[in-house]
Amino acid sequence: MQKVGIFRSIHVKFVLIYVLLILIAMQIIGLYFARELEHTLKTNFTTSIDDRMNLVEFSVREEMLKDKYRLIDDPTLEANLRGVLSGITSEGDIQEIRVVNTQNLILATSVLDNQSMVGQRSIDELVRRSITSESPYEVIELDENTRKRILVRATPIISEGEVIGALYLESNIEKVYSQMDEINQILAGGTAVSLTITIIIGIFIAQTMTRPISDMRRQAQAMARGNFSRKVRVYGNDEMGQLAIAFNHLTNRLQESQATTEGERRKLASVLANMTDGVISTDRKGRVILINEAALTMLRMTQDIVLNRPISSILGVETEYAFEDLVQMKDSMTLDFSSNERPYILRANFSVTQKETGFVNGLIVVLHDNTEQEKIDMERREFVSNVSHELRTPLTTMRSYLEALAEGAWQDSEIAPSFLHVTQMETERMIRLVNDLMKLSRMDSGDYDLNKEWVDFNYFFSLIIDRFEFSKSQDVHFKRLLPSSESFVEIDTDKMTQVLDNIISNALKYSPDGGDIRFSMDVLENRIKVMISDDGMGIPLENVKRIFDRFYRADRARSRAMGGTGLGLAIAREMIEAHGGEIWADSEEGNGTTIFFTLPFEPLEDGEWG
Repeated sequence: MQKVGIFRSIHVKFVLIYVLLILIAMQIIGLYFARELEHTLKTNFTTSIDDRMNLVEFSVREEMLKDKYRLIDDPTLEANLRGVLSGITSEGDIQEIRVVNTQNLILATSVLDNQSMVGQRSIDELVRRSITSESPYEVIELDENTRKRILVRATPIISEGEVIGALYLESNIEKVYSQMDEINQILAGGTAVSLTITIIIGIFIAQTMTRPISDMRRQAQAMARGNFSRKVRVYGNDEMGQLAIAFNHLTNRLQESQATTEGERRKLASVLANMTDGVISTDRKGRVILINEAALTMLRMTQDIVLNRPISSILGVETEYAFEDLVQMKDSMTLDFSSNERPYILRANFSVTQKETGFVNGLIVVLHDNTEQEKIDMERREFVSNVSHELRTPLTTMRSYLEALAEGAWQDSEIAPSFLHVTQMETERMIRLVNDLMKLSRMDSGDYDLNKEWVDFNYFFSLIIDRFEFSKSQDVHFKRLLPSSESFVEIDTDKMTQVLDNIISNALKYSPDGGDIRFSMDVLENRIKVMISDDGMGIPLENVKRIFDRFYRADRARSRAMGGTGLGLAIAREMIEAHGGEIWADSEEGNGTTIFFTLPFEPLEDGEWG
């Protein structure tokens, strides 16, 4: 079983979940605390500023109202306001206070360095909006010089419902945020210490919870490997302890069941492995769940392709039969997997497996390779048909002539000799047929009886060609393309003479008047290749491979009229193969036929025959 990764372990997951829950809880508390602390500190700061500003506003309003009744000898408004604002910035929080009238002119400022601004127009947008809307405005900004946050406030000065000016205030609020940062650092340190303690406690708690689970996991892995001797340790009498006891009991029961099942499986595997027939078992839905090696070999498939596939698809009958049809199948079914190159036929028998209630639990299919039997039956039927046909023609002819002779034709001195000659020719034809059949029968039984000797095949081939050239009756030209050098091969000259006679005789039979028969021989690396070609009628491409079959004729009527038995090339093939060679044909309908055959050849050293 695959080893569990550290981040997939239930132990690590338990600790991570535990820590994450604590962390989330602390973050929520921390965020709530920080938000409330910020709100409280800002509220306290602004309340302190408001209290002081109210006093300043009252004093400034009184001074501005008195200015209407000021005598010539009295101090100016700017001097009075400067006296009111003096000492305000020394309190630390307030950095500057300005007094602005309704014409946006700065009347006074609390900062001595900014006294040059008095009498100038204020360009602050916050002051203008406060005077216009008769409402206070404030904003927190970043000081361009100190890069610290400051609270900027503009408050209208109202007297008897009329705005007579505004107070502009800048106060240092940075210390509020500094206090918040210090408190957050303290909170972060406490959180880190708490998480460390939480992780340590979580690890111990997780070990207590996951140790029995880890033991049961290891036990399950051992059981998967077939080891039932290991037991889970019981740590207590709680739910985990009771689960461990139940797991150990389950282990004992599984061990007993596994021993029984293994024994039955071995028996079944032994039976299936030693069966020559293929066996396939399906479930109740017709999917393959078991198949032996014999069936895989017959179907030419692999186990991973077959398993869990429908049986009708495996057998190649899904277009004709469904699984329900196969369940009802009583007779055996023939499965034809033949190709153009070779026949291949299987016979399938079906047996239904049922429960006691009659419910169909699956299907058993037994496959048997019936190719050889079918081939033998077909060859036997074809052989009997061919022999019957070949014998019937001469026998019918002989009976007709003998009946005529018996009815008085023997007394006719002109007709009787002709009839007797025909009867004699048909008798010789039947004798040749029987002799050829006997030769093939001996060859089929392995009785070749070869008397080999070393001969120069070039010279041997030329003698046979000469014999046919001298005895041929039709106008056919022989063309020889033979090498001038000697090529010694070990052959049975009688058998090889018969092979060449059969091939050349066929070439003469099918060659038209004025045609050519070509003979050639090539010496290859370890064999010689012989070619005999004619200009006859040729053979259709689909029938070229059949010309070496017994009783096959390209032109039955012409071959029979010339006395052929249809066994010449079949005998030639058997003899060539007995010599360790190969024979084949190349033909095109209407363009003649070429017969090739090869014989083993071993080049000899110079002077070896000297």
